[in-house]
Amino acid sequence: QVQLVESGGGSVQAGGSLRLSCVASAYTYNTHFMGWFRMVPGKEREGVAMADIGGGTSYGDSVKGRFTISRDSLNFVSLVMNSLKPEDTATYYCAAAYVATMSPASINYWGQGTQVTVSS
Repeated sequence: QVQLVESGGGSVQAGGSLRLSCVASAYTYNTHFMGWFRMVPGKEREGVAMADIGGGTSYGDSVKGRFTISRDSLNFVSLVMNSLKPEDTATYYCAAAYVATMSPASINYWGQGTQVTVSS
């Protein structure tokens, strides 16, 4: 069982920036893709960004041009969030999968989540 541990998050005013980091306890084929989802109460988890070990990336439409994901090593992924908006407020979850996906159903491992709050 691979564990994902997030760090970062917090509170920021609109227009500000935050950085999230996630480290995996091990690399397996099920962590070939690592990235981030987010969730607000009453809504489904939304794919934010994913990166593979070769540097390929994908982004959700709502964050394109503002967020940047980096797969810094086999076991480490970071997310720099710029130009934050109040609608970015959510619990952000580190995620790992065998396939390139923005679907929560295809995720093999989840972190415990870290809160991001953006005030207007």
